Amino acid sequence: MNDIRRTVLWVVFAFSMVLLWDQWQVYNGHKATFLPSATAPVKASASSSNSGVPVAQAPAPAAGVASLPTVAAPGASAVAKEQVQVSTDVFKLSFDTEGGSLVRSEFLKHAAEGHKGKNFVLLDESKDHFYVAQTGLLGAPGGAAVPNHKTVMTLVPGERSLKDGQNELVLRFESPDLGGVKLVKTYTLKRGAYDIGVKHEVFNTGSVAVSPQLYLQLVRDGSTPPGENSYGSSTFTGPAVYTSAKKYQKVEFADIKKNKVDVEKQSNDGYVAMVQHYFASAWILPEGVPRSISLDAVDVGSTAADCCYRVTVIAPLASIAPGASQTLDARLFAGPQEEKMLDGVTPGLELVKDYGMFKILAKPLYWLLDQLNDIVHNWGWAIVALVVLLKIAFYWLNAKAFSSMAKMKAINPKIMEMRERLKDNPQQMQQEMMRIYREEKVNPMGGCLPIFIQMPVFIALYWVLLSSVEMRNAPWAMWIHDLASPDPYFILPVVMTLTTLLQTSLNPAPPDPMQAKMMWFMPLIFSVMFFFFPSGLVLYYIANNVLTIAQMWLINTRMGVPPKFTLPKF
Repeated sequence: MNDIRRTVLWVVFAFSMVLLWDQWQVYNGHKATFLPSATAPVKASASSSNSGVPVAQAPAPAAGVASLPTVAAPGASAVAKEQVQVSTDVFKLSFDTEGGSLVRSEFLKHAAEGHKGKNFVLLDESKDHFYVAQTGLLGAPGGAAVPNHKTVMTLVPGERSLKDGQNELVLRFESPDLGGVKLVKTYTLKRGAYDIGVKHEVFNTGSVAVSPQLYLQLVRDGSTPPGENSYGSSTFTGPAVYTSAKKYQKVEFADIKKNKVDVEKQSNDGYVAMVQHYFASAWILPEGVPRSISLDAVDVGSTAADCCYRVTVIAPLASIAPGASQTLDARLFAGPQEEKMLDGVTPGLELVKDYGMFKILAKPLYWLLDQLNDIVHNWGWAIVALVVLLKIAFYWLNAKAFSSMAKMKAINPKIMEMRERLKDNPQQMQQEMMRIYREEKVNPMGGCLPIFIQMPVFIALYWVLLSSVEMRNAPWAMWIHDLASPDPYFILPVVMTLTTLLQTSLNPAPPDPMQAKMMWFMPLIFSVMFFFFPSGLVLYYIANNVLTIAQMWLINTRMGVPPKFTLPKF
């Protein structure tokens, strides 16, 4: 039974490590090694379309409305246009007068991956990356063209930076009169906010009533975000749709290519988004406004990427009489996945932050971690404090496990002597072992249940630490300046390995020589992975190991079993 108990424990430990490694492979943009998931994104051939038409099924606007305009590639417009730079306390943005589109968003409070002196850029229209937010109007099929995201607009003169004492900055783009319709697009940027108000005013300058529709879309290439193939990669990169009917739905790029998209097509609420590790963008319409939703792949014909992916929401406008106008407000979010901020932008937006399968445990753990950070003002010490609280919460469970192990350690010499004496009679050996367990009142499986109960909590905390943008570029102490990056000098992984081996040495030595060797080899093997894990996660395991060793030492001493280091015998 002692052998069985140890085998079960090692199977649990090995399976946990396999799951962590498997998810780490996904984090690094590779296919899962043991638990394969969806196919990785593939790029379309540039020859699939020379005119910028969709290469997959095009979005389906409502009946009687023209198809969506094609996505313009960088520099594709033949009409003179310019880019306009504006800034707030959190943003440095670039708007293109072609469509009044947002084509670049630089975050002043978040450093670029691996470049502490540069700011992180999310939206970008360049030769290396294509990721933009666009809006425009759809007219009747076969009718006159109306202003869309390829129409060159005029920026009304005004401030281009948020001054001290100002709480908002307003930019106003006006389109020319096209097909008897004029579109005025007004952006309102507020201090400290990553969500931008976008008001669309549609004027009927013609002599007959018009019924255009407004579309809002996010378009990006399928390239890997910066840092995706290193330590800080994303659990998911791609579009997402949220509605009250089907809640949060993620869509793989590969599924869009294969036209295997199954999302809510019609809704009166929700948002459409593009998600990647730590950051997201989303178009949000007011609740109650009917809208249709579609996703497709488009060939932009640029050097940034042969294939881009588009998520679009289309909202109808009521009939506009000659000389009249109609307004539809929207919001564009482009920012970090800070949970408290996401909660306040719109319902369901906090779901862009991926907690994996243990979300029900991860959210309260994050809340507790955030509360601790508010007290200590350091995410590293908040992690240590959280480990202390978890150890207190699970003290009695751990105490039962360690008490069982202490009893096993106390009778281990008797077991070893018996095994040596009866090594030629396995059946009698098992009977004698069971007799010793009964007489000593030892349950060889007593240490397993507490481990099983705590495992989901530890895995949930793993996801919290890997998913929280607050850890990104957050310092702890001394040489650790980024809890989301590996220790540059590998000091924490070495300490983690040493504490793991120390914890192993305090456990009773297995009577089976092969198991005794495995007890030392497995911690060493799996500790190698921690050299590439974020330092915040390694810090958590170090704190957990140290407190576990202290508790083991205390319980062994109380039970009259002096702590003894068991060194490996190879």
